[in-house]
Amino acid sequence: MKDVFILIAEDDADDRFLLQAAFEENGFKDSLQFVENGVEVLDFLYKLTSEEDANLPRFILLDLNMPKKDGREVLKELKQHNQLKKIPIVIFSTTNNEQEMRRCYELGANSYITKPNSFEGLLKTVAALRSYWMYTTNIPG
Repeated sequence: MKDVFILIAEDDADDRFLLQAAFEENGFKDSLQFVENGVEVLDFLYKLTSEEDANLPRFILLDLNMPKKDGREVLKELKQHNQLKKIPIVIFSTTNNEQEMRRCYELGANSYITKPNSFEGLLKTVAALRSYWMYTTNIPG
């Protein structure tokens, strides 16, 4: 069985630290891969697809407001790629705007979560993500 991992695209160092702590408290010690901008997301995933029997992330937690390439551009590009379009993408952003949410869903986002404003809220959000994307859903290999 392939190792299960989650790809997290987050440009803010403090948010990366908090996400790592929250995921570790929810049982994800060695299954996180962080990238800091949209170009890194695409480079990382394209490199994986060039490998034989590629091990793709279980899901991607994607910030919208990142340098070099923002989350919207990344989302659009990933959903047009034959191998990568099946990876669930969860938008994880401070932007709580209905028009933005609608746009992300139209581009192919599988979920949209507004970042919680407390660590306790983040722990609950990560627990829900873990439960849903790791145990509730069935994702083809």
